[in-house]
Amino acid sequence: MSSLPEKLTYRPEIDGLRAFAVLSVVAFHAFPELVSGGFVGVDVFFVISGFLITGHIYENLDKGQFSLAEFFARRIRRIFPALIVVMASALAFGWIALLADEYAQLGKHISSSAAFVVNFVLAGEAGYFDNAAETKPMLHLWSLAVEEQFYIIWPVVLWFAWKRQMNLLAVTAIIAAVSFTLNLHFVELEPAETFFWPIGRFWELLAGSILAWLLLYRSDFLIHSTGRFHKILGSSNLISFVGFLLLACSVLILHDGACFSICLGTHSDIRDINDYT
Repeated sequence: MSSLPEKLTYRPEIDGLRAFAVLSVVAFHAFPELVSGGFVGVDVFFVISGFLITGHIYENLDKGQFSLAEFFARRIRRIFPALIVVMASALAFGWIALLADEYAQLGKHISSSAAFVVNFVLAGEAGYFDNAAETKPMLHLWSLAVEEQFYIIWPVVLWFAWKRQMNLLAVTAIIAAVSFTLNLHFVELEPAETFFWPIGRFWELLAGSILAWLLLYRSDFLIHSTGRFHKILGSSNLISFVGFLLLACSVLILHDGACFSICLGTHSDIRDINDYT
């Protein structure tokens, strides 16, 4: 791979996207009827994560400094201190607030969260007889589990492809296309598994990976494409506003039954799935 013509630097707009994602998810749970599509904040997070982590890997590969051991050590140092606090707090809360069987389930969720496989556990529990979301303090960690599974698999895939001098953009696009196709195929057959399992979510993170590749290796293409929008809309500020408007529309117009109503049948079941957002 050729040397990097561009470098990933601090981008304030990413902090803005993070804030938008957090606020949309919080607003969805606080005002589900008003902010019916706020769950898309999780998808925004996935794209951001794929963009940042893949850009970091590309830069280190090109410098000849990439180390799988160092990469995983950095992830552990970043994730586990806060995760341990959350798990300890959940155990203390559960001891006071939960029934015995609910507290036993919490223990299973905490152990699986520590191993970053809680999304598989939650997928197996989803259904008519599942406990209420309010009794699962760790349920929000399903998305962290998906991200960490991506962080375990994707660096190895990129490192292998880079060593074999393969086209990294093509590899990324093919895997993303397979993940997206499987998502579409199984969303009606296995909706809970499609929601929770990484295979149906990796395409979102890989969308960010593709953006990272374009920024680092084809910035001229992005500049040219942006120039076309400049001619149409007149300024970069207006382009940013249009992007924000599209995100805002997705939060306000989409609803939790839009994608799952056919396969799940009832609105209550749909709500059970989206309670995990």
